Formats: sequence, structure tokens, C-alpha cells
Amino acid sequence: MNKIIFTLLIVVISLYSADIKMKNQEFPVSEIASQNKKILKMVVKEISSTLPQTVDKYTKLVDVKAKNTTMLYYFEINTGSKSDESIKKEDHQRMQKAVTKGLCQSSKRFLDAQINISYIYSSEKTKVQLFRFDISQKDCIGI
Repeated sequence: MNKIIFTLLIVVISLYSADIKMKNQEFPVSEIASQNKKILKMVVKEISSTLPQTVDKYTKLVDVKAKNTTMLYYFEINTGSKSDESIKKEDHQRMQKAVTKGLCQSSKRFLDAQINISYIYSSEKTKVQLFRFDISQKDCIGI
């Protein structure tokens, strides 16, 4: 009887100490990345069902995809009579600031979870890529 109690005590102590070790370990990075990929697939599925979406009078969200742990948003811009080159030259810096600030505020939870976000803008007329803004948590420092 004492032998059985002693054996059970050893088993309980072993399980308890294993539980303490698990609680003190960090979640492996590969596990976090795997979980993030699953989350992104669910988000893409949900958003895709609502596309295309008008963002404003010039911009339309036309597609969304996940690539590893990056969420890719594809927009088309109605450039009117402006050429692709003039849009790239005149609007790039302003757009980059606005997109970065907006994403750092609206998507903080994703960025804090090491999920990056890319906004890719193309001309509605020519389908030429005008801008691409890749935002990660480090881009939000100081914003």
C-alpha cells in the first residue's frame, strides 16, 4: 500500500512540475506563426465574401489574400485624367504617411501579433501598380 501511495505521489509531483515548466516556457515562434496563418485564412475568407468594396470616391478594395503571416489588400484607384506616373510622383509620400498612420491605429492587434499588412494600389484604368506599402509593427514605433 505504501508503495502505491509513494508511486502516485511521484507521478503527481512529476505532472505538477511538468505543468510548471510548461507555464514558464514561451510559446514557440513556429506555433505562433502557424496560428497566425490560420487566423489570416479565416479573415481572408470573411473579407473576400464582401468584395469589391468602395472605400471612397476614388478607391475600391478589390481583393484580399494571405501570404505566410502577411495580409495583402489590393485596391484599385480611379485616377481620372492623371497619368500613372504623375500619381506615383505626386501622391506616394502622402499616401504612405496616411496608410501607415491609419494601419498603426486600426490594425494594432494584428501588427502586435506579428502579422504584417501590405496595401497594394493599382490604377483602375491601366491595372499598373502605383503604390505598395508594407507595414509591420516596427513601422508604428512613435506613431
